[in-house]
Order: sequence, then C-alpha cells, then structure tokens
Amino acid sequence: MNRPSSDTARSNAAVSAFPPLSPKVSILMAVYNAEPFIDKAILSLQGQTMPHWQLICVDDASTDGSWQRLQQYAQTDPRITLLHKQKNEGQAIARNEALQHAEGELVTMLDADDWLSADCLQKAIEAFTDQTDTVVLRLMEWYPEGEDGERGREVPYPTRYALSDVISGHDAFVASLDWQLHGLYVVRRSLHQRYPYDTSCRLFSDDNTTRLHYLHSREVRFCAGTYCYRKHAQSCTNAITADRFLYMSANLSMLNTLRREGVSPDVIAFYEQHRWLNYIGQIWLYVQHRDKLTEAERKQIRDRFRFIYATFHGNPVPPKFGYTHFRSYRLFRWQEHLYFFLRRLKEGIHRDAR
Repeated sequence: MNRPSSDTARSNAAVSAFPPLSPKVSILMAVYNAEPFIDKAILSLQGQTMPHWQLICVDDASTDGSWQRLQQYAQTDPRITLLHKQKNEGQAIARNEALQHAEGELVTMLDADDWLSADCLQKAIEAFTDQTDTVVLRLMEWYPEGEDGERGREVPYPTRYALSDVISGHDAFVASLDWQLHGLYVVRRSLHQRYPYDTSCRLFSDDNTTRLHYLHSREVRFCAGTYCYRKHAQSCTNAITADRFLYMSANLSMLNTLRREGVSPDVIAFYEQHRWLNYIGQIWLYVQHRDKLTEAERKQIRDRFRFIYATFHGNPVPPKFGYTHFRSYRLFRWQEHLYFFLRRLKEGIHRDAR
C-alpha cells in the first residue's frame, strides 16, 4: 500500500464484523518501527471484554512495515483510526496528535510494544465514579528470557495503598514525583485535553503530564485491570545515546511546571531532592558508558551537565561526599571525579572477590 502524501493522513476503515460503537475509552498509540509487536498490542484490544473503545494509532514515520501492518487492522476494524507522519518527532508529539481525535469520555495510552489484560478496560471503567478523574492500572513488567519467551514482574502500588483505596489527586501527585506511583492509568478526556503531553524534550518529558493529571484529579482510584509493559534493553529510554541524558532537562521542565502551578514549597523541595539524585545518577551513567559515545555526544552531554547544575541553588539533600552542591562547578566536578573513581574501584574489588 502507498503511504498518503500529506504529513498526517487519516485511514478510512472498511465495514467489518466489528460494529461501530460509541467509544467509552480512547486509546492513544504512538508507533515507530514496532512491526514485530503490533499484532499483540492490537489483538489485546480486540480481545477486551469491554468492546466500546477507539484506538488512534499515529505512525511516527516508521521505516519498517509498521504502517502497512496498521492499515491491515484498520481495514477490518472501524474502531481503529490511523494517522501517518512524514517526520519522526517522538512519542509526546505523536500522542498529542492522537489526543485531538479522541472521542471517548475516557483516555488511556498503549505503547505499540505493550499489551493489556483482557479485562483491563472494563475493570478501569467499573472503578470510575462521578468524582473520579483517574484510575490507576495494575502494572506488570515483562523481560526477555531467551528462547523460552518472557517473564513478568508485578510493579506493586505503594504499600500504603490498597486496591480499594480512594486517594486525593494531590496525594497521587506527590507519590508520582519519585515514581512510587507509576504513570499508567485511564483519565477523563477533558482533563487530558487540558493537560496534553509535555513536548519540551524528545524523551522523558511526557512523563511530566502524568503528574499534572494526578495533581488536578478530584480523586484517584485503583483497579485490577493490567497494563503489560515490555522492557527492552535497547529502547530509546534505555539505549546509551545523547538522548538518554535528556532526563535532566525533562526534570527541569517538571520543576518549572510545578512553580507555574503554584504547588507548595514543601512539595517543590521534595521534588528538588529527587531531581538532584537523578542528576547525580546521570553523571554515574555517563562515567560508566562514555566510551560508547562519540566525542560530539560527550561534549553535548558535558555542556548539559553544566547548564543543569546552574539550576540548583544550595544543597537539595543533606551534604555528603559525592552529593554535595558547591558554588563552584569546577569544585563539584573534582568531587564527582574522585567520588566515582573510588566507586568504580570499590565495585572492581567486589567483582574480583567473587
């Protein structure tokens, strides 16, 4: 099949065995070179016990057979809407385009390489009340396991919450700042359209939207509907490239958003601690993997480290070696060189001892 010539094109689905239904849930799916996984993702939707859904797939300029595979599904299922982009711009922008076409009262997202349990949408809908704006899904992470397939691991809700609990949006928001509470949920479309995905960074910044949805929810509930998240060692958020270090910029974008939202100083101080620990973690990641980067990438990352450092004022955490903020960036760098040299030396000794 030929691709539409326009930057974004909508697919016309043929009449099929699936009757057109008024969707209760719209699912946003950004697709980029996901051909091996698309079948499982879409089949998990077609097998839902609640059939009143709408899937909006945005092919983000895939170079494999993803677009053709999506078209095959759309031709036989009118619940599937396709959009095609000529230029790859990342998940956040793609999902925002999908959001513009959402018709359901509720909205969720599904990555093209993930899938849902058969009762996921039904369980989520059943958890909503008139006062509920967000329902958190149960999360299962799936890891490759050689030729024997995959193995799953449940990511539990914070231990202080039970499945039957109802919490305030503010409490959910605070729990999400350091990801005690994950970001896979079903949310009212009106809230999602008021706070679309943060596109300030190509990667990671869309996570910030999760926190805003929680913050502005009247109440948040939990359900047993399961989102199955496939873990890839070479995914965009795990591969060692310069983009991996955009996480610092995404965290800064979140801080600026919190200030605009007028959240309390205590919450901002809590997030600053989280941001500082992430910053130190990014330096450690760089120390471990800089040999995999080009010189141009290394310079770009070092410049980002310097820029982000200037956005911290004072020590966000109790001072200790390796985590102390200095007025002088040069002094901070010497601290990190020594701290991570000793850390690598210690880890090497432990490996030798084994």
